[in-house]
Amino acid sequence: MAIPVTSRGNFQYLGNKDKKEVHDLNNENNNCQINEIFKAGHAVKFVPDLLSLAHIEGYDNCAYCIGGSQR
Repeated sequence: MAIPVTSRGNFQYLGNKDKKEVHDLNNENNNCQINEIFKAGHAVKFVPDLLSLAHIEGYDNCAYCIGGSQR
């Protein structure tokens, strides 16, 4: 389940609900623009905090911090 968040917390995967893209906060890259995702109100976390759950919910990998983007 994707849950809206307004700041960083104790989770690894952050979704951008606008672009349907998932980011790995443990491998963050400047190109990810994580702060902008929060500022725009597009940030979600996944419960449980699993990359596979993000994929099930239709999120694609960020090309910079995870790789293997399908776009």
